[in-house]
Amino acid sequence: MIAIDIEATGLDPRVHSILSVGALDFDNPKNRIYLECQAFEGAHIHEEALEIVGMTEEEVTDDTKQTEAQLIAQFLTWAESVEDQTLLGQVVFQDRSYIKHACERAGLNFPFAHHVVDTHALAYMQYIQMGKEIPMKNRHSGLNIEHISIHLGMPPEPDPHNALTGALYHAEMAHRLLYGEPLLEEFKDYPIPSTT
Repeated sequence: MIAIDIEATGLDPRVHSILSVGALDFDNPKNRIYLECQAFEGAHIHEEALEIVGMTEEEVTDDTKQTEAQLIAQFLTWAESVEDQTLLGQVVFQDRSYIKHACERAGLNFPFAHHVVDTHALAYMQYIQMGKEIPMKNRHSGLNIEHISIHLGMPPEPDPHNALTGALYHAEMAHRLLYGEPLLEEFKDYPIPSTT
């Protein structure tokens, strides 16, 4: 699987640009990639999104950075090296949509399947199996990365958000949820709380 995280200029992949992609091969976690780019010309830019990723408008429109099309081409080349190209992440459908729209803008074929592995769904199932109350927000599941990280004995994801850090968190959370044990060196000092 490809554990992935994308940071962008907003939440709508049709009009917001990718700013960075972080990913790693779940079966070979040392095989990692981190890429940044400038926002595509005409992309909508939300101030709140920039605050989350810790960038300024000047930084995301810096024309010395590679383009979104160049970034997505590099990412697709890297992904070719991964045997299982199933995407993995927290609400990973959003990341998949960003890749799909970036491919369309760049005139590239989109190689990923509809089937994905979502850490939110895995955590939701574990909460139910454990009889643990699911946190709610606006009458919907509030199981975000922070809740799941704490549930699994991991520290909260640092701010500002970084796409590679996000991908590492997704991979570690998935491994702990699926196998009940740590995956990455970055989290070896954080034991998994007992589920009994």
